[in-house]
Amino acid sequence: MRTHREVRRQDHTTIRYTAGGPADGPALALVHGWGCDRGDFDAVTDHLPDTHRVLAIDLAEHGESRSTRDVWTMEEFARDVAAVLEAESVDTAVVAGHSLGGAVAVEVGRLLPDTVSHVVALDALHYLSLFPAMSDEQAEAFLRAFREDFAAGVRGLVEGGSPKGTDPALKDAYFTKMVAVRQPAGLRAMEGLVRWDMDAALRETKQPVTVFAVGDLVAQEAIDRYRDRFDLVRVDLGTHHFPVEAPEGTAKLLTSVLESVNS
Repeated sequence: MRTHREVRRQDHTTIRYTAGGPADGPALALVHGWGCDRGDFDAVTDHLPDTHRVLAIDLAEHGESRSTRDVWTMEEFARDVAAVLEAESVDTAVVAGHSLGGAVAVEVGRLLPDTVSHVVALDALHYLSLFPAMSDEQAEAFLRAFREDFAAGVRGLVEGGSPKGTDPALKDAYFTKMVAVRQPAGLRAMEGLVRWDMDAALRETKQPVTVFAVGDLVAQEAIDRYRDRFDLVRVDLGTHHFPVEAPEGTAKLLTSVLESVNS
C-alpha cells in the first residue's frame, strides 16, 4: 500500500513523496528528471520487490512539492531527498535518478556516504553536452537559448533524448509536460545542472555508480571517459524517458542493483 507524505525543510520548502513497502525494509529512493515528477515512477513501483521501502520523491517546485528558496543547485536538490530519507528513518538506501535526477542521486551519495549504498542513473551522466562542467561561456550560451525561447530549448532537449524513429506524438507529450515546469525553478534548475561539476562530484562519490543508458544515445567518448568511474549498461527500452515507457523493464534493472547490494 502506498501513502502520500510530505516533509518540510525549514519554512521555505515542502517536499511531497510517495512511500510504499515495509517501513523497516531497505530503501530505494526514486528521483525524477527536470520538468517531470514522481508520477513517472508509479508503474515502475508496481514491479519492484515488496521487500523494499520505495520512496518516489518530487523535487522542489516539481510535481506537488513547493519552495520559495533561491538556491537551485544539484546539492540543494540532494538535500530535498535527504530530508525524505531522514523523515523515513532510513538507514540504508539505493538512490536512483532519471536525467537531472541522476545528478541529484550522485549528490545524495556525497551528502550521505554512510546511508547510500549504491547510486543509479537512468539515462543520465553520459550526456557530454550537459553533465561535465561547462565553461562560463558555454554555460551562458546554453542558458541564453532557454531564456530567449524557452519552448525551443525544451523541444531541443526532447529531440536530443529521442532515438531515430521515435513517435512524434510521444515527443510532443514529453514536450508538453516539460515546458510547463514551474518558474523560476525551471530555468534556475537548468542553470544548476549545467554549472554542476560532475567530474568533481564523481571523484568524491564513494558508492558504486551504475548508469543504465539508452544504447542509441551513448557516445563512445562518454564510455571511454567514464569507464573507470561508473558502470555503464546499454539498454533498449525506448527513449530518454524509458522509465515511463517501459516500467517493468526499468523495475528489472533496478531490482538487479538491489539484489547485488543485498547479496
